[in-house]
Amino acid sequence: MRDTVSDRESRRLDWARMQLRQPALTLQRASVDAGFRSYWRTQGDGETRIVMDSPPELEDVRPWLRLRDLLEAGGVRVPRVLARDVEAGFLLLEDLGGPTLAQIIDADNADVWFDRAIGQLLKLQAIEVPPDLGEFGEALLQRDAGLFEEWFLRRHLGIELDCAQAEGLQLAQRRLMDNALAQPRVLVHRDFMPRNLMPTLPQPAVLDFQDCVRGPVAYDAVSLFKDAFLSWPLARVDGWLRDYHARARDAGMPVPDWPVFQRDADWLGVQRHLKILGIFARLHYRDGKPKYLADTPRFIGYLDQVLPRYPELQPLQALLREAIAPALRDRPAA
Repeated sequence: MRDTVSDRESRRLDWARMQLRQPALTLQRASVDAGFRSYWRTQGDGETRIVMDSPPELEDVRPWLRLRDLLEAGGVRVPRVLARDVEAGFLLLEDLGGPTLAQIIDADNADVWFDRAIGQLLKLQAIEVPPDLGEFGEALLQRDAGLFEEWFLRRHLGIELDCAQAEGLQLAQRRLMDNALAQPRVLVHRDFMPRNLMPTLPQPAVLDFQDCVRGPVAYDAVSLFKDAFLSWPLARVDGWLRDYHARARDAGMPVPDWPVFQRDADWLGVQRHLKILGIFARLHYRDGKPKYLADTPRFIGYLDQVLPRYPELQPLQALLREAIAPALRDRPAA
């Protein structure tokens, strides 16, 4: 039977008090993500800890634990688990601090932090992918493509594509998917961005890794530099991608020559941005989480920057210019 909110709160608090042997301990909200997990900071005697609450009927904690152990074995800095009740969906974790990297990174310190983040990413990519792990393949790409059309175009903007527009979008999506499927495969985090990195030293700690799959080598690098919540000048992004590319080659990662890698990263960025537009619209309309739609202009800006580089994606650029931009002007993003 699903807990009520008050039942869950009581169980979470009782469990934390028992684990830390502090009957007067209290919990304070630490963070919440777009899924069903929530995080709570202990308030009591001694060092603070984090309680992860993952209601088992909504979000099984075992995939998170499995990937955490895999990454730690590969040398990636991840949160330490101090206690667990898998059946109840409670974990007691070390407290890595308050702000994420997204909250402290700026134009002055970005080079240093991205250099450290690249080091963690290369460790992650060097891990052998378990044979039963999910695949960033045709099915996942088709699902992602559908999110953009169903939730962003139709639900949010009220756009019904005519035949020519639908064919153009399908062609562009097919080219993006073929590019992603043709890239060398490594372990992919899928949300390797400053919001999921903690600014610990000497290396940042990696969070939210439970959706790792086998996927394209350029995916996490472009996620890092073309973030869902932070934007940087395109020249700096290109420079960081070059830095990653050089270090990846030195580390033996299966990256192609730079011109091909830059195209691969750009095209994966376009595919990712379309998907996130769909997800943010779905979070608003289906899940009652409206704050994400405020970042819509960031993704439109990414597309405006990159699409002119590639004539092969011209149908998508035309859709952006002729249908999406006018609809956004008529209807604010949030």
